[in-house]
Amino acid sequence: MTTTIRTQVAIIGAGPAGLLLSHLLDAAGIDSIVIDQRSRDEIEHTIRAGILEQGTVDVLVSTGASTRVLSEAHQHDGIELRFDGGGHRFDFPALTGRSVWLYPQHEVLKDLIGARLAAGQDLRFNVTAQSVEGAETDRPHVIATDADGQTLDIEADLVVGADGSRSVARVAVCGSSRDGYFREYPFAWFGILCEAPPSNDVLIYSNSDNGFALISQRSDTVQRMYFQCDPDADPDALTEEQIWEELQSRVPGTTLKEGPIFQRDILRFRSFVAHEMRRGRVVLIGDAAHTVPPTGAKGMNLAVADVVLLEKAIRALLLEDDERPLDRYPEVASRRIWKAQHFSWWMTSMLHVAPDASEFDRRRQLGELRMVTESEAGRAYLAEAYTGWPFETQR
Repeated sequence: MTTTIRTQVAIIGAGPAGLLLSHLLDAAGIDSIVIDQRSRDEIEHTIRAGILEQGTVDVLVSTGASTRVLSEAHQHDGIELRFDGGGHRFDFPALTGRSVWLYPQHEVLKDLIGARLAAGQDLRFNVTAQSVEGAETDRPHVIATDADGQTLDIEADLVVGADGSRSVARVAVCGSSRDGYFREYPFAWFGILCEAPPSNDVLIYSNSDNGFALISQRSDTVQRMYFQCDPDADPDALTEEQIWEELQSRVPGTTLKEGPIFQRDILRFRSFVAHEMRRGRVVLIGDAAHTVPPTGAKGMNLAVADVVLLEKAIRALLLEDDERPLDRYPEVASRRIWKAQHFSWWMTSMLHVAPDASEFDRRRQLGELRMVTESEAGRAYLAEAYTGWPFETQR
């Protein structure tokens, strides 16, 4: 038995991109349905990093998508780069007039899910998209299966793929889920969550002879830390004592505050941009269209930038019968995407020690770090990119 559902916009994926898009569309009077193969509990309790750019916070607050971000997020007015035994502070407000906020992605998702359900959003968990059909028509549709095995046929004016790096919608747009520009890095991050107060008031990005480390936070009582490792490393291979020794060796000059480790994982590094972001009435946003290494803190922020741009294009299409902004969406979105790809690659290559790095490579890398930290222009360049560029417009 198949149940047919009619809506204006069918959104696959209840991540930050899909939920925020449905929130903005609702404010414009445009109906949507959002489906996700995960349960609500899984979405809200899968712990993920979250550095929010100034523009992302402004969008969440001004649209009513989140008020908790103002009361519970931690405003960070800079970061610290550590190398060659010394620390170098970047004062973001002084350099750019902007800041960033530490607010984990799962907290953003709790806010968005709460806001959407309170508004009566048709939000369906445990519903798996199987395919997207009719992309070249004015009535594309999503074939999906719910938790009971019932088939759903969701017919819409537009289908938006916000379904992550294993996107079903990407197949309809590109012909393959792997069709795109791709780079894999020869290292990964060994990440931990531990019960301890912050080791520093801002994030520390540390380049050392032993490899990279990032000292971050989640709250006043929980820290998130990473150190560079082999992509095939076993997260359970090290004792807690060995993990702390490894982390401490990579941030000389800073004494880390230690505590019980309650989560550990390996985070692989990949860059990806889909060859196409739109085919007919099917459009990609967020991780369905692109992924970046976490070094530049661009993932969720790039998804929000996609949403801000696409929402305007959808309003023009459905409320004004003007398809031109949708036609321009891939080109305009790509400008920011490739800037973010470059920044993420640059931060990654500048801070990590490649497995095959020579002595020349190492000394050149330290020279690059000195160029950035010892130059007002260099510090401003990093601060501008890290805190986020102005949102692109269609004009």
